This record gives sequence, structure tokens and C-alpha cells, in this order.
Amino acid sequence: MKQILQNLKTGTTEVAEVPCPRVSGGQLLIRTTRSLISAGTERMLVDFGKANPIEKARQQPDKVRMVLDKIKTDGLMPTLDAVRNKLEQPLPLGYCNVGEVLEIGKGVDGFALGDRVASNGKHAEVVSVPVNLCARIPDAVRDEAAAFTVIGAIALQGIRLVQPTLGEAVVVTGLGLIGQITVQLLRAHGCRVLGIDFDPAKLAMAKSFGAEVVNLGAGEDPVQAAERFSRGRGVDAVLVTAATKSSEPMHQAALMCRKRGRIVLVGVTGLELSREDFFKKELTLQVSCSYGPGRYDVNYEERGQDYPVGYVRWTEQRNFEAVLDMMADGRLDVKPLISHRFTLEQTEAAYAVVGGSEPSLGILLEYPSWEVKPDAMVRESTVRLTAHEVVPGTGRPASVAFVGSGNYASAVLIPAFKAAGAHLSSVASSAGVSGVHAAKKYGFEETTTDTARLFADPKVDALVITTRHNSHARFVLQALEAGKHVFVEKPLCLTLEELKEIEALYSKLKTQNSKLPLLMVGFNRRFAPQVQKIKGLLIGVSGPKAFVMTVNAGAIPSDHWTQDMEIGGGRIIGEACHFIDLLRFLAGSPVVSLSSLAMDSANGDTASLQLSFADGSIGTVHYFANGCKAFPKERLEVFASGRVLQLDNFRKLLSFGWPGFNKMNLWRQDKGQNACAAAFVSAIEKGTDTPIPAAEIFEVARVSIEAAEQLRKQ
Repeated sequence: MKQILQNLKTGTTEVAEVPCPRVSGGQLLIRTTRSLISAGTERMLVDFGKANPIEKARQQPDKVRMVLDKIKTDGLMPTLDAVRNKLEQPLPLGYCNVGEVLEIGKGVDGFALGDRVASNGKHAEVVSVPVNLCARIPDAVRDEAAAFTVIGAIALQGIRLVQPTLGEAVVVTGLGLIGQITVQLLRAHGCRVLGIDFDPAKLAMAKSFGAEVVNLGAGEDPVQAAERFSRGRGVDAVLVTAATKSSEPMHQAALMCRKRGRIVLVGVTGLELSREDFFKKELTLQVSCSYGPGRYDVNYEERGQDYPVGYVRWTEQRNFEAVLDMMADGRLDVKPLISHRFTLEQTEAAYAVVGGSEPSLGILLEYPSWEVKPDAMVRESTVRLTAHEVVPGTGRPASVAFVGSGNYASAVLIPAFKAAGAHLSSVASSAGVSGVHAAKKYGFEETTTDTARLFADPKVDALVITTRHNSHARFVLQALEAGKHVFVEKPLCLTLEELKEIEALYSKLKTQNSKLPLLMVGFNRRFAPQVQKIKGLLIGVSGPKAFVMTVNAGAIPSDHWTQDMEIGGGRIIGEACHFIDLLRFLAGSPVVSLSSLAMDSANGDTASLQLSFADGSIGTVHYFANGCKAFPKERLEVFASGRVLQLDNFRKLLSFGWPGFNKMNLWRQDKGQNACAAAFVSAIEKGTDTPIPAAEIFEVARVSIEAAEQLRKQ
């Protein structure tokens, strides 16, 4: 299928061939008939992409500070690589989609195959959208009108926050798409409306919808006009739907309002506010959040948990329905708002208009019909990129397929496997976009959204699992049962029950097969060159050792998926397992006891883990989320036989009292990812044992899970 993508590094927009997305539970798979280009939002993205690096930095000062902190701790080159990788990732455009339901995900009620629906889906021939972001289209509403539903919901939510009453005088500043719809909806509420803009054509349109207007381009004073419009009382409310860096619209809004008037910001403006403007009149200012209640709530949008109508009358979905109802009975007319129509193949011309080549308002994209392009063509789940294939057999590079193509996979793991000489067979992703980017960038044969077929593909030797944590155990079991080698990014699993199941299957395969599939977890730090040096130095040391691992992990919001116990398992299982494995490797001895101590924190991710090893060694992992990002993230200290080793952030290794060794410093950070991937690939090609013994993998998984459980009980 075709989808519109934008490169944030260059600002270029392309129509790319992308695998059809997979419908997940709680979602609808929709074949698109129309989509609406949001000129304001999408123009901002295009302009940002075309900006030079300095201009990009000026627009995102908070990101610049993060980059500078990362340079201090990780070094210049790793930071530049991370920034470059982020900017290279394609951005799917669009959020105003109309189409017909092709497939219904598990747990979805209230929709049927063939239903016409409006959603916030992207500009793509097929989209998979959470059910709470979809609404059925009434028969009286045509597809091209329904494409304005999401934009209409943005306008409607702003009005709901204003809470207008019959007869009130309301100003709308900025008469683009949202502004024009806002005018119509306010008139439907029985309000008198004053529209403000620079563009005579937009002013004329607002006037045709029943508004009085102020022409800023002709030098008219909006404050004086509002004074006359309100009969000298001041307007009851102002809805700012403009997009500008200036704070002047907000200043003017305050001057226009009566005492205790209401101002709602729907657009994007400067917010350098005068206290005096608001103080004297006791004005209310509120910033509207997109389509309404539920926006950015993971439980509502991704998990389908609706708000009870008795407590939240108007949600995103119910706002969509309200807009469609008003289109159906004629109270909202969007036909005059359509300035351009383009086919999907004319995307380049469409975005030239978005960029300002000519005046525009509502820009519609039309998609190929079922007769022109059958369902089978748009629902193809695999896109071939190269003709080169690897034939099963010996004496060839190991052929690997990636399940997951997120940030870490595309920035670190895929390049590591490529550098190791592995043949990159296929990369799977649920939505298709990230997979296409990774496949093109690194030279995969194909990209797919049909993950299941990879486990049965005879050309694939190994699966690399880089999905969210709650899927790891399932994919590991599936790979082992299929006789595939499997490399899973940490953690191995989230529960002791999952671990028991993996261990049982592995033991069963070990007794049944002479050639046991390799099982490897991406514990890369034990492969880092400086850690290998420490390991070599410790070989000559008799007696127990003491390890102190300090991790300045930094805070992650509580709503991040890694903090979700069901999806991410929490940060102790999800990341601290790295450091448990590191100490287990350096000690070279099993963990015999564990004691965990948590500090009172919002997410329970600030803790100390005390490990005791069979040889008498002890180790402490300090995993702290309450530190400063400017401080190095990881520090390891080793105490043994009157000697000390100190490793700072995998860049500087210093020794104290170590004969014949002083220091080992690297010009750039190396956490061992390349060496880890290379060891796994080499083991496949040479038929040797897994680079990390299975017993250690299972041991570290168990200790990590038990540590998390101890902390949760405190």
C-alpha cells in the first residue's frame, strides 16, 4: 500500500510503498477513501524539516539542552549518531481520515465490516486506528465532508471549554479551517460571532457563515471593533485559532474581553502574557487539548477504556459523532472549505500548495477505488526491496530477521548485526513505517507486518526480538519451537511463570535435539572492551571481590510504557537486569542471595540491590531515577585484593594499585553492542555454544524478577 511520509532531516515528502498495517486488539483496519491535509500542522512539520540545523535547534531549545547533556556524558560522536538517527526516521503525516472498515480487532463492539468511518488515521491507503478514535459516518454525510470530522472536533472542543450561552458575543481570531468551523458551530450555538484575520477571502467566507469581520490586513483595529461589536461591554469570550509566534493575539484577546471573560487557545501562539491584562478583569485562560477528553490518555486511546458518559459526556469519539451529526442535518457545511482536490499520486503537488505555492484552505486527498486497486493489492503485508536471497545451507552468512524496528533496534542493534556480517533477511513492524525505513537504510531483503511468517521461513536462521517487553517470552517460545536461534533484547521475560515455561521448553529441546537452537539475551555490557579488560584482570585475583554499580537512570514519566507492569514490567526488570548480569559475569559465580531496598518514589524505580555470590563476592546495584542528566549514567567500581578499578560510562577505565595497568580510555563510548551481536552471529555460523550460557541467562532473569517483586512489597 501507499503512505505519505516526511523526512524531518530534509523536509522532503514522499509516497512510499509500505506493508499493510496489522490490526491489533481494540482497533479497526480501515481502507481509506479520503483524507484531509491539515495545512497548519503539516506546514509546520514541513517547514521544520526544511530548516537548517541551527534553525531546528532554535525551534527546540529543550532538545538542545538534552543533546548538550548527552555530549557531556556519552561523548560527541554517540550523541551525533543518536540525533542523526532520530531525524532520519520518517514521520507519517495526517490525522483526518475517512474510509471503510476492512477488519475488526479483538474486543471491538459497535462496528461492522463495510462501515464508513471517520478517524484520526494517517494519509495511507490502509490505516489501523484505535476504536475510540473512530466514529461511524451517517448516510447523509459524504466522504469528502466527513474528512473534516477531526478538524471539526478540535473546533468543537475549544467551544466546549468556552461554554457559550445563547446570545453571547464571541471573537474567533484566525479564520483558517478550524476558525471557519468554529464560526459555524458558534452560530449554531446561538452566539454572535466576530471573526478576525488578514485574508480577505477568509473574511468573506466567515461573513457568509454569519460572522461580522475585522480585516487586519486593511489596518482595522480589532480591539475597537470588538468594543463596538459588544456594545461597549467587552466580548464574553475569545477563541484563538490562529497559528503565529507572536503573543499579540493573546494580548488583544485580553483587551477585548469583559470582566471575567473567557479566553481559549486552540491554535498555536506566543504566550508572553501581561499579568495586568488578566489581573484587572479576572480573565480565564485555558489551552484546549486537541479533540477532547481522552487525548493522550493511553488507557482511552490505546486500550479502549471509555469514560463513563455519566461523568464525561464529551470524549474524543463523542465529539467526532457530534460533528458528523451536525454535518448530517446541515448545521455544519464544510463544502465551501474545500479549496483543492488531489489524488494520492499528486501528493507532491498537494504539499507544494501546503508550502504556500498558492492560497489554500481545505486540501483533500482522494485514494484509488476498489475497482482500480483491489483489496488484495492494498493489503499486501510484505514489501520486497532487494532481489538478493540466501539459500539455506552451510558456508554462508547467518540469516537474521528482526521482529521490531523501534529506536534502539534501528539505531544500535541492526547496524551491529550488519557490522557482524549477518545477512539481513526481513524486518517486521506492526505499523510498517519504521520497518520500511530500517529495511531501506540497512539493506534488508524485505519488510513485513506479518510477523508469524518469519518463524516458519526456512531461509531465516535466527530471530532478533526487539519488541515491547511483554511480548518477549511469547516470541522466544515461538522461535525455539520453530527451531530458530533467538536473540532477544532484555528482558527475557516479565514473570517467573514465563521463565519456567521457557526453561522447560529449552530443557526439552536440549534432550531431544543434537543441535540445540541458540538462546541469547542482549546483555551487551559484558562484551564491552573495558569490561573484558576488567574480567581479564580479575582472573589473576584470588579471593572474593566487591562490586558497586551506580546507575544514574534518570526519571521516566509514570505513564511511559516501561513503567506499566503488564507491558514494560517496570525498570528493574526492564533495565536493571543489565547490571545484575554485568556483576554476575565479573564475579564468575552464581548469585546465592538477594536483598532489595527501595526509596520512596513515584514509580518505585529508585532502589539498591544487594547481591551475594557463591564465591563470597558481593555486589551492589544502585539504580537511581532521582539524579541529574548531566552526571554520567553508569559507573562501575571493583574492589579486590587491595586494588580498585573504576569504569566511568564505558569511556574511562582507571586502576588504583594494579601492577602493570594504569588506564584504558576510549575516544567514544562502547557498551559492547557490536561485540555482543558479533559473538551471536559467529556462534551460529561456527555451530558453537551460545556466547552467554543459558544457565546464566535464566539466573539473571530470575534474580531480576525477584528483585522487582521484593521492591513492590516494600
